[in-house]
Amino acid sequence: MKKKMKKQATAKSPQQVMKRTAPLAATPSEAQRLAATILEVLAGVRAPTQAAEALSISLPRYYQLEVRALEGLVTALAPRPKGKQPTLENRVKVLEKELAAARRQCARQEALVRVTQRTLGLSLAATAKPVRDAKGRRQRRPTVRALKAARALAARAQAPDAAASQVDSASLQQAAPDYGAEVRPCPVG
Repeated sequence: MKKKMKKQATAKSPQQVMKRTAPLAATPSEAQRLAATILEVLAGVRAPTQAAEALSISLPRYYQLEVRALEGLVTALAPRPKGKQPTLENRVKVLEKELAAARRQCARQEALVRVTQRTLGLSLAATAKPVRDAKGRRQRRPTVRALKAARALAARAQAPDAAASQVDSASLQQAAPDYGAEVRPCPVG
């Protein structure tokens, strides 16, 4: 039993501690070499000029690397937020669910509009295809005001008197809105 205690009480070298905590790479990488040199300078084993010479870099570059190393150390030791963190994929999934719910709500509202129209006896909006001209472009639908003005001008053109040459401004004014127009549901896109 005394032999076991003696083995535990003996001091271990830093290499033995490193072997237990993290195995060293077979060939030390550049980052590991930089880290070891910076730690030696911080521990007081080397001077910054000696470290810069050993790494074959300038003294200002050494100080830049030292600052980066200390920032990395502080960042690594900062407390991390607990729990699952939101990702962009999760945000996209949430937005897709919201979009699907909005589409369902729109379809529900359209159905309610149709039922209300049928109940009140209103005519449903016709979904006719747009009229195309000879070149295949969609023809513009004339407005009510334009039709009224066209009828007034056509009536004057057929009148043989000089009274026809006078412009009746009342007939060219904007028509009142038609409150009995049919109700159309919102388009689903």
